Amino acid sequence: MVKVLIIGGSGAYFLEKESFGKILEKKRIDTPFGLSNPFYRLKHDNGFEFFFLSRHGEKDYEITAPFVNYRANIYAAKLLRVERIIAWTGPGSMKEELKPGDYVIPDDLIDFTKGRKNTFFENGGLGFVRQNPVFCPEVRDVLDTVLNSFDFTYHNGGTYVCTEGPRLETPSEIKMFKQLNGDLVGMTLVPEAFLAKELEMCYGALCYVTNYAEGIKPYEFKSGVLFEGMLPEEQEKLVDLAVSRFPEIMKRVVELLVQRERKCPCRNLMERYRKKGRIGDNWKEWIFTP
Repeated sequence: MVKVLIIGGSGAYFLEKESFGKILEKKRIDTPFGLSNPFYRLKHDNGFEFFFLSRHGEKDYEITAPFVNYRANIYAAKLLRVERIIAWTGPGSMKEELKPGDYVIPDDLIDFTKGRKNTFFENGGLGFVRQNPVFCPEVRDVLDTVLNSFDFTYHNGGTYVCTEGPRLETPSEIKMFKQLNGDLVGMTLVPEAFLAKELEMCYGALCYVTNYAEGIKPYEFKSGVLFEGMLPEEQEKLVDLAVSRFPEIMKRVVELLVQRERKCPCRNLMERYRKKGRIGDNWKEWIFTP
C-alpha cells in the first residue's frame, strides 16, 4: 500500500518528476469536490512506492494559492489510502535570520485566509479538531533528521502566517503579523494542513524562504521581475538552489517515513466522535458533500 504523499509547492513544476523516482502511473481523481491535481505514483530507488502531486500546476505556476482545490486533493489522497503527507511551500521571511534559500520546518500556523473552503464537515456537526500540535510531530522529526544530515542551512520551528492572496501583503500587514509572533508569510498551508487532520492523515511542511517580506528590507520597486524587486539576483540563485535540492531531501524523508510505525496523535483525531457513535469506520460517511 502506498502510504506517503509529497505535495510539491512553488517550483515543483520546474522539477522533473523522474528526479523523485520512476513514474509508474499518473492520474487525476474524481471526488465530490471536483477533480484533483494529477497524482504521480513513483517508485523509489529502494523499491517502495509513494505519491507526488504538484500543487500549483504541471508546467508553471498555473493555479494561484486561493484557487487550489485543496478539498479535492486531500480527499483524493485519502481515497488512495495515503497516511502521511509532506508538503513544501515557499513563504517570505519576516525575520532577518531566516534568509532567502534557508529551509524552515514550521511548528505553528496563523490563519488569515478569508474565502476558502476550509473543512470537510459543512453542516455535519463535526470538526472540533485540536490544533496542537499543528503539524505531525513524527513527520517534523523525520524532516529534522534529514536536514540535519545534509549541509544545508535550516531552522527547526517557526510560525507560518497564511494569507488569502494572490496579492502580496502590505507593509502594515507584515508589521501586524510580526507583532503576532509570525516568522513566515505564505499562502498555501491553509486549509491543506487542517483538511488532512480532519481525515486523520499526518501532515508536515517544509518551507524554503523565497524572499524577505514587505518592509523587512528597503528594496526599491523594479518592474518586470519576480516580486518586483524584493528578491535580488544573488538571493534568487540561493532560492533556486534550495528548490533544486527537494528531490534529494524528499526521497530521504520518504525512505525514513515508510520505515517508521505511525504512533502520533494524527491517526486518532476523530476518536471522540467514534466513541459517541457519531461516526463509523467509513470515513466517506463523515463528510458533508455537495
